[in-house]
Formats: sequence, structure tokens, C-alpha cells
Amino acid sequence: MAAMETDTAQLTLESLPTDPLLLILSFLDYRDLINCCYVSRRLSQLSSHDPLWRRHCKKYWLISEEEKTQKNQCWKSLFIDTYSDVGRYIDHYAAIKKAWDDLKKYLEPRCPRMVLSLKEGAREEDLDAVEAQIGCKLPDDYRCSYRIHNGQKLVVPGLLGSMALSNHYRSEDLLDVDTAAGGFQQRQGLKYCLPLTFCIHTGLSQYIAVEAAEGRNKNEVFYQCPDQMARNPAAIDMFIIGATFTDWFTSYVKNVVSGGFPIIRDQIFRYVHDPECVATTGDITVSVSTSFLPELSSVHPPHYFFTYRIRIEMSKDALPEKACQLDSRYWRITNAKGDVEEVQGPGVVGEFPIISPGRVYEYTSCTTFSTTSGYMEGYYTFHFLYFKDKIFNVAIPRFHMACPTFRVSIARLNRRDFEEISWGSCEFIERNGQVNEAP
Repeated sequence: MAAMETDTAQLTLESLPTDPLLLILSFLDYRDLINCCYVSRRLSQLSSHDPLWRRHCKKYWLISEEEKTQKNQCWKSLFIDTYSDVGRYIDHYAAIKKAWDDLKKYLEPRCPRMVLSLKEGAREEDLDAVEAQIGCKLPDDYRCSYRIHNGQKLVVPGLLGSMALSNHYRSEDLLDVDTAAGGFQQRQGLKYCLPLTFCIHTGLSQYIAVEAAEGRNKNEVFYQCPDQMARNPAAIDMFIIGATFTDWFTSYVKNVVSGGFPIIRDQIFRYVHDPECVATTGDITVSVSTSFLPELSSVHPPHYFFTYRIRIEMSKDALPEKACQLDSRYWRITNAKGDVEEVQGPGVVGEFPIISPGRVYEYTSCTTFSTTSGYMEGYYTFHFLYFKDKIFNVAIPRFHMACPTFRVSIARLNRRDFEEISWGSCEFIERNGQVNEAP
């Protein structure tokens, strides 16, 4: 027994082998690794083992082996230097930096002018000055993003997406922090809201609520939607786009780099495509993408504006005699209440496209609903070019449209003469949907 006690007494931290200790330390977070430096001289030496810091540099700062070689520093020094610069954003930096890196990599070969419009990152003192100017703290994830890129120059096309109809165009730029501060709102209805984007054509902006006020949650990102039925100018409804800046920005980037938002003529168009929203009839395939336009919509009165982009393609393997021309369209439109409207007319958007093997025809049109959602389906009627008396129908897949979650203005909620209002729901007086083909 005495011998066993002697052996146990000799087993100290100083006498443990190095390799098992390094293995244990490799599972620690950077905070615990730093704390180990204050436990003993041995742990301080082991905690400085450079390979231990490699994982943390990659996890928190996304530093690559190539960057390490270029800077000619050890991993621990790289971690400490980066932490001293942007350490306050350590919980946000990796997600925001990855989103920026992915976005630039995707856009450089497709939209080079857009990438060139990005500004260098803002300095900490610049962001502190803006906070002093507006009298509010900026969200840390917002600050983190602006340390990487301070928005973009006011150019067209804008980084935050475009939308084009026959008589309407929108392209949103990501504002730099000084321009955003100039648009900071103190008025009723948008109090403590900072613009994130701006469209020079429509004046449209997306806002972030830097403080909780007037029924808004702190850090929410939204489109404003004035209540057209209220006499109070402070009655502004909101279409919610993101719960936080990180949620808003990373979800947008994901849609872009995954190909969910198409690149058309060097612009990002914010059409959403459901992979299942495809129908094939013979050699012809029809697919549909949709988008909600907040700037043309309102909650009061209920008017929800959607645009859809349709792609009609004939297989390249089709026989030449399968070439055909579109004669007419038929739509069946159903709103959220189940009310149905049928529309039939010649051609599409005033055209009668010819489809031949390998050819693609695309067009854009729009529809409005007085309910928050609805769907459309139908068919096109074609005739063969070589057999003009032979006609056939091509199915258009059912595609659904729904407005984002919205929040009713607190100014309206305080009015007793409106009793049918429910936050972010569909419990409003609703009318039948309408479809409008572009001329």
C-alpha cells in the first residue's frame, strides 16, 4: 500500500508525457487554451504549441495555409493579431467572412463590375463615430460585415439584387455606413431604423432596427410598407426579411451562389425557383420562378404583387419537324380563400414565340392577389410549323406565391375601429386574386 501511495505522489502534471497532454489541449477552445497559460509553466509552454492554434485560426478567422505562408507568421501570432483587430466579432466573423468570400468568388466571373464597386472595409473608429452620430449601438454582426466591406459605390446594378418589368425597374445598392447614417430614422413609424440598401430608381430601402421600438424586434431587417388606409403617417407596416443582419445577409448570399437567383445581363435577379416546379409535355419543358415585390404591395389595403418568369425549352434531341409556335395561354388562378379566376388570351406578353429543337424562350409577367398567397397553373396551346392544322397543349406547372411574414404598424393596432388585424397572419378582409399579363 505504501508503494502505491509513493507511485501516485510521483504522478504530477510536470511528469506527464507531452503527447497525451497536447492531445487533450487540442480539444480546448481558444479561451481555455489561453487560460491554461496561467496554470503552470509546463501548460504555458504546451499551450503555445503552434499546431494547436491552426484549428482556431481556420475556425474563427478562416485563415488558409496560403495566407499563413504569405504573412510568414506562426499560427498563434496570426490568431492574436487578428483577434486584436476584430476580436469583438469572433462570434460572427467566420459566417460573415465566408459569405463575402463565397459571394465575390461567384460574382467575379459573372458580374465583375459589381465586385469592383465594393468598398474597402471601414475602420473601428469610423463605426464608433457613426454610433455617436445616430445615438445608438450598431449590431456587432453589422459592424463585422462593414469591417470587411463598407458597402458599395452607388452604381447599377446593385449588389442586393434587381427586378425588371415592362414599366418598373429596381436595383438595390448596399449602402456604406456613412450614407446609411445619413438616412437613419428618428421619425414616428421608423424610429431607430437604419437603411441597409437603396434603389436610386424607386427610393426603396431595406432597414435594420437597431433598437426595439414601435413593435419591431431589435436587429430585424424589413421593407417598409406605408398603410395607405390610415391617416396617420406613422402607420407603417413591415415585410420582415431577416431576424438579424447575419440571417439576412447569409441567406441572400446562399440564394445567389447556389444559382437560386439567376444572373441575367450582369445583374442578380431575385427570382425564386422551386426545382419541382417543372412540367414536361413531349419535347417541351416549362419551368417557373417567382418573386414578391414589396415596393408595389401593401397590407392596407390588401394588395400583394408578384412577378413570375417562365422558361419554355424544347429538347435539343427533338426532331426538326417538332418545331412549333405558341398560339394562346390559359390560366387558372386560385387565391388563399379558394376563389378561382380563369384567364385565356392570345400569345404571351404580346408575342407568339416559335420553339424549335434546343431553343429557349423566356418571358416575365405579373399578378396581384388581395390575399397573402395564391397559386397559378394552366397550359399553352401550340401548333406545329410543318403541320399547321395540328394543335396541342403544353402544361404549365402549378406555382405558388406567398408574401413574406409581415407585421402590422403599432399605430394601427392602437386604433379601436380596426378589429380584424392579426400580426403577420392572413386574417384580413381579402378579395379575389387578379392576374395581369404584361402588354
